[in-house]
Amino acid sequence: MKALFKNQSKPLLSIFTTAGYPKIDDLDRQLALFDSKNVNFIELGIPFSDPMADGPTIQETSTIALQNGMNLDILFGQLNERKSTLPIVLMGYLNPILLFGLERFLELSKKANVSGFIIPDLEIDLYQERYKSIFEAFEIPVCFLVTPRTTDARIQKAAELSKNGFVYLVSTNSITGGEVAGNNKLSARYEEIKSLCGATPVMIGFGISDRHSFNGAAKNLNGGIIGSAYLKALKKGEETEFLNQF
Repeated sequence: MKALFKNQSKPLLSIFTTAGYPKIDDLDRQLALFDSKNVNFIELGIPFSDPMADGPTIQETSTIALQNGMNLDILFGQLNERKSTLPIVLMGYLNPILLFGLERFLELSKKANVSGFIIPDLEIDLYQERYKSIFEAFEIPVCFLVTPRTTDARIQKAAELSKNGFVYLVSTNSITGGEVAGNNKLSARYEEIKSLCGATPVMIGFGISDRHSFNGAAKNLNGGIIGSAYLKALKKGEETEFLNQF
């Protein structure tokens, strides 16, 4: 993951997709598409019945994926068999990971060459007190989320803990799928956050829906993550056309 950011010459494009959606065995096909469209890395969502940070689009894909029978055992099997070498960051909630078994989850992630984790409900202090040493033993970085309202001290702490991955900057204080903010005040705050993060890369997400909003949001940052807009296109069978604009 660090090499990806070190060698970048323009903002990186990351796409979020839900494991097991729209069909349980669709991951390889989508990865081949992402490879062909020069996507830089993937945020792969672990379907969950109560995804608190996600809007209705991602919630719907999680529901369908679970109905398709997707679970962590199947997901790791698919990751081990994948042909694509695109870096994959797993996004999931803490409770299903703990129920699966944290060390088992990390062992299988290591075996499957997972590049990082995004765990929205894993709070920084809890991570430091209870889980940091376990994650660090497997050398797969956790990428913490910040928002424009996060305190400067908290942003710097998130940057330190995410230094081997990236900080996920949530564009606004809302769930996924909303409008990305484009006003000058927020843009200035994004630049402040980038400065506070120092050498740790910053990827922005939530509300990026097309090339225009991607270019605006990712300006002066390391790149952007697109989720709901891609999944809406995927639902319509228009994912290739959606990615062509980038």
